[in-house]
Amino acid sequence: MTGKIAAVYGSLVIAETGDRVVQNSVGYCVRSDGVRLLSEVVRVRGQRADLQVFEDTRGLKVGNAVEFTTEMLSVDLGPGLLGQVFDGLQNPLPQLAEKTGFFLEPGQYLPALPVDRSWSFTPAVKPGDIVVAGSTLGTVPEGIFTHQIMVPFGWQGTFTVERIVADGGYAIDREIAVLKDMNGQERPVTMQQRWPVKVPLNVSRRRLMPTEPLVTRVRIIDSMFPIVRGGTYCIPGPFGAGKTVLQQITSRNAEIDVVIVAACGERAGEVVDTLREFPELTDPRTGKSLMDRTIIICNTSAMPVAAREASVYTAATLAEYYRQMGLHVLMLADSTSRWAQAMRELSGRLEEIPGEEAFPAYLESRIAAFYERAGAIELRDGRVGTLTIGGTVSPAGGNFEEPVTQGTLKVVGAFHGLSRARSDARRYPAIDPLDSWSKYTGIIAPAKVRKTRFLLSRGNEIRQMMTVVGEEGTSTDDFTDALLADLFDNCFLQQNAFDEVDGATPAERQVFAFDKMLEVVEVGYDFADKTEARAAVVRISDLFRNWNYAATDSEEYRRLLSEIDRFIATRGREA
Repeated sequence: MTGKIAAVYGSLVIAETGDRVVQNSVGYCVRSDGVRLLSEVVRVRGQRADLQVFEDTRGLKVGNAVEFTTEMLSVDLGPGLLGQVFDGLQNPLPQLAEKTGFFLEPGQYLPALPVDRSWSFTPAVKPGDIVVAGSTLGTVPEGIFTHQIMVPFGWQGTFTVERIVADGGYAIDREIAVLKDMNGQERPVTMQQRWPVKVPLNVSRRRLMPTEPLVTRVRIIDSMFPIVRGGTYCIPGPFGAGKTVLQQITSRNAEIDVVIVAACGERAGEVVDTLREFPELTDPRTGKSLMDRTIIICNTSAMPVAAREASVYTAATLAEYYRQMGLHVLMLADSTSRWAQAMRELSGRLEEIPGEEAFPAYLESRIAAFYERAGAIELRDGRVGTLTIGGTVSPAGGNFEEPVTQGTLKVVGAFHGLSRARSDARRYPAIDPLDSWSKYTGIIAPAKVRKTRFLLSRGNEIRQMMTVVGEEGTSTDDFTDALLADLFDNCFLQQNAFDEVDGATPAERQVFAFDKMLEVVEVGYDFADKTEARAAVVRISDLFRNWNYAATDSEEYRRLLSEIDRFIATRGREA
């Protein structure tokens, strides 16, 4: 079905149609030179349709043709996704750059998956077997994983395997099986399938409650504010506080199978750094490049604003696809504030009634629906796959009271708030231990975490008092308590991401260090001679820094244990 352009407002095109079009379907706005620009129907008003164009609309004129389809905005799913860099519409950017040069041209679209590559297919079923949507028909090797070729997720009912190819190499668009439905109709299956990005992909037996801790090897997260596999968390913070770096650390060291990074509306410089660094990063799990199990969805602030929304949903769909294989997937969205700004811009052009700070009234429901796509699912064959979603928020001026941050806090399970004061003091990660929280249970018992939060709160109060009265006006007891808080803050909560050892701490060493520090704190509170305790805490702090969470057979490790044992024994004689 075709129509004509009646008006153009930025990325919004109003088209007149001869018939009623389908809401949320895609169409193509055709320029006078024949270039077709992908768009999405966002509103239908009788014989008029409002389309959101995902490209630069320069060159579109009133009277140009619009070609409508009945398909929603969808992505290709199949082997060859890992290691790729896509834009929000799943165009492979390296291949697109080879075709168009450094400056991308509107209307250029390429297949997301390599059609000229042969994949070694091994069948997992035989003729006569009964299968359903999501059942595994065969496997192909993809990087470090075995990629499962599944029955298309949108098919309903049961199917009988009529024919399936033998072991061998096949292209992704080659027919590898023929299934017969309950009506006797034959349906061909290839290695690739399509799925609409705004429809959650969840073909499973049941949804599970996420409980298994996700070890990121970032100490302040795993011990104080944990996240779980299948859970959600957010990282709000002012500009330059370290949100992007913290996400990159998590993607490299987290105990996860596949990482999906959605650079949504970020500055081009940050995105370029990500594209350059990820292929050079060594995956600690395999020793190979981190890109072998990573997909990057790239939509910079210089790209059309309408594509920001698509990039977030595209990343979520690809993450759900690998979750359907029983893998543990981590999706990182940087930043959801840019996504919300894109919604605000589109809402303004549609002349909708604005909500707080001109964001659309449905902002919170959109944020909730996005994070709802995370979760743990039990597949029909008993395997469990998880999708964990972590999104950064960039509130203007670091104001956590703004609508995007507040809407996010209502739905996520953990809040890792970055502090400008801590980042300026070079205390990284700059997560504020007094403002942050988590609803999940991690590797440390909740009672121990509560003790530590009280210690840090007490130390913060004393430090604030010392800024007024000075150290000379502070009692020895208070000063010792402040040193005990600094022991946790300086030696445990802070972490050097660029240090080979300190950059990633395994769970067992986190538990050991946490328990030892808590033991020192409890002894320090009961110490009879606070002057001696103060000197001992300083020595223990220095030894913790020298140990640097390295091997437990080192000389620094033995000296640390010896000093702690002596400290505890001294308390026993003084008490």
